[in-house]
Amino acid sequence: MEKWIVHKFGGSSVADAQCFARVADIVESSPRVREGVVLSACRGITDALLNLLGAAAAVDGDFLTPLKAIEERHRDIATALLSRPACATYLDSLQSDCRDIAGMLQTVRLIRSAPDAVRDVISGFGEIWSTRLFTRYLQERGKIKGEIRWIDARQVVVVEWGPLGPSVQWPASEANIRKVLPADFRGRAIITGFLAATPRGVQTTLGRNGSDFSGSIFGALLDSQEIHIWTDVDGVLSADPRLVPNAQIIDQLSYNEAMELAYFGAKVIHPQTMAPAVARDIPIYIRNTFAPEKPGTLICAKPKSELTVKGITSIDPVALVNLEGAGMIGVPGTAQRLFGALRDAGISVILISQGSSEHSICFAIPEAQAAAAEAAVRRAFESELRDGQIQSVDVDRGLSILAVVGDGMAGAHGVAAKVFHALGDSGVNVRAIAQGASERNISVVVDGKGAAKALRAVHAGFYLSPNTLSIGLIGPGTVGRVLLEQIASQLERLRRDTHLDLRVRAVASSRKMLLDEQGVDPRGLTERLAAAGTAVDLAQFANFVQADHIPHAVIVDCTASAEVATHYAEWLRRGIHIVTPNKKANSGELAYYESLKKARRGSNTHYLYEATVGAGLPVIHTLRDLRETGDDIISIEGIFSGTLAYLFNVFDGSKPFSAIVLDAKARGYTEPDPRDDLSGLDVARKLIILGREMGLKLQMSDVKVQSLVPAALADAGMEEFLRRLPEFDGQMNELVQAARKAGQVLRYVGRVGADGQATVGLTRLDSDHAFAHIALTDNVVRYATRRYCDNPLIVQGPGAGPEVTAGGVFSDLLRLSAYLGANL
Repeated sequence: MEKWIVHKFGGSSVADAQCFARVADIVESSPRVREGVVLSACRGITDALLNLLGAAAAVDGDFLTPLKAIEERHRDIATALLSRPACATYLDSLQSDCRDIAGMLQTVRLIRSAPDAVRDVISGFGEIWSTRLFTRYLQERGKIKGEIRWIDARQVVVVEWGPLGPSVQWPASEANIRKVLPADFRGRAIITGFLAATPRGVQTTLGRNGSDFSGSIFGALLDSQEIHIWTDVDGVLSADPRLVPNAQIIDQLSYNEAMELAYFGAKVIHPQTMAPAVARDIPIYIRNTFAPEKPGTLICAKPKSELTVKGITSIDPVALVNLEGAGMIGVPGTAQRLFGALRDAGISVILISQGSSEHSICFAIPEAQAAAAEAAVRRAFESELRDGQIQSVDVDRGLSILAVVGDGMAGAHGVAAKVFHALGDSGVNVRAIAQGASERNISVVVDGKGAAKALRAVHAGFYLSPNTLSIGLIGPGTVGRVLLEQIASQLERLRRDTHLDLRVRAVASSRKMLLDEQGVDPRGLTERLAAAGTAVDLAQFANFVQADHIPHAVIVDCTASAEVATHYAEWLRRGIHIVTPNKKANSGELAYYESLKKARRGSNTHYLYEATVGAGLPVIHTLRDLRETGDDIISIEGIFSGTLAYLFNVFDGSKPFSAIVLDAKARGYTEPDPRDDLSGLDVARKLIILGREMGLKLQMSDVKVQSLVPAALADAGMEEFLRRLPEFDGQMNELVQAARKAGQVLRYVGRVGADGQATVGLTRLDSDHAFAHIALTDNVVRYATRRYCDNPLIVQGPGAGPEVTAGGVFSDLLRLSAYLGANL
């Protein structure tokens, strides 16, 4: 006969009529001959029933109104799911039960207390109601082949309560299961969770997590092939998702790993709950009722998983008690006296740490028991404290325990190093350490205030690629938008081929910003910024980008804003890398530029700005390579403006200069105000950047700039400038004609020499000069050096435009990733 599979559905899985229907779909989808279905009470019902007892015991407590609400909730679900006759039958039993509950509550009111027997009976009605309803519902749907039988767990499971909780009486329970479910049963057994009976036949419960325990008990009684625990999450997570946004589903766990994680507070089924399944080697699956297509987490004896560390979890708040004294060294029985005193005081010890010198023992306990623990220890060692053999009993509160769990840690090199490296990099101080001989668990005690940070940092060390970058982009305009599209187009390839994980988590315009833990989608970004963005706050923006659960943070500034550039030094100092095409910081005040270099060195951060000169051309990178390999720069000269390159490639005297400017503006080759190009200041800024890369202390006042904006039009409005520009065509025509007569061409050139001389302006060049034959909007840069003196090194290509500029920024981003360890 085919073996059983037992399903257990929690309260969230049967919260309302829609949830019941979803559970029915899951139960009916299986082709198996026989399955057991253990149900919890509808979500919140058990607590609501227990609250009735408190209300009944209170002097003026109202228990009838909440009891009526409980009845109405079940009435609503039944009405939505059942036919009229089936609903009437169900409601009759429901009303009868509620009358019985009201009678018991009246007794509680009279005696002003709730005996345990009454508490057990009342708290167990939720499972009776949910399973009766589901049994009738499944029968009416008519899709199950075979019988649908309601099983009252009180007639099967026999337990005795002791100091460790309920203990299953297996012989009696096994005899009972054979009575209610014959060996040849076919169909679905709908079983009440949470409920059991004592050997005397008195109703009791299995305590908190009792329905999970029921699932495991019935899995064992039916000799099941598998047990499926259905919840509202996709499986067991590697960490608490409320603290670690990047928590991942663990594919498989061993029983021991699951118990360790559960002990340290992870949302895994309780160790006691697993015991019957563990004893019989029955695999347990943790699955999501609301996403049944997902595989969930398998808990079994021999999991097949490549993960070294399965989970990182924490317990808080805890207190650390330290017993210290020279009189403890070499004295047998000290630990026995200590922990005996704690046992007698009912203190639960979570973690123990002792140095080999035996000079001290420290242990962690729940913070609520700290005062009682200290008193118990002082009583136990009263004479030693008085005689100075033990110097102190210290208690530190407000701490947390961080536990790293995984069977794969045993014998694996570098696991502890990775834990402590992550904590050290995050600035988290470790107060105590414990590791068992099994090497399955490394536990550390840390300050409670830094517990979440510690958890995220350690989790990132094991679960995220070390090449994960948290990216914040400022300026989603022309260049920024294209950059986001370029990144999005390469994300999958970079993750697959290089394990590089670029996460654009924040985008800010001049007015609004979007912060998204899951990543900002470039599609429809402008509209979403306007509709859902919050007011821009660069401090909040930087805090979000520098997430302590992601190894690296970088801000990409695609603006031309001097105000944004003023934040660079602060961002670098706090450990945020910067990538930018914004020229303002590197061409501004020399003192600020020097402070950026100092901040970068002091914090071991990277500041990349290749696209500030030549867009995507390797202008700065080439200059650095020359200098860092020992070459001496004599001079750098070039055409650094794509706009001015175009103007003087086209301007040959056949058309007025003003007409060419207007045409270039119409084509989008100029800034909205062409004077921003014609002034030469943009070229001067690029020259300052290159000069400073050469080691010169250039400032704007050191650069001689020839502006092509007529002085009379410098302060005019835009319309007046464009209207009156033809008045000055004669001057430009004279210049081009003179150059042509000499066999030369006009080019707008910037030049900086090793002597600090820097000039920007219109220059006549021979027709065979390298700058005379370039494409319309090309930039061209010529490096004269000690090595390249007879035949200078030339870099040439498109030096403007959204695609190439964004490509230059993207290249810097990838270069940063390589510096941080990515295998590109």
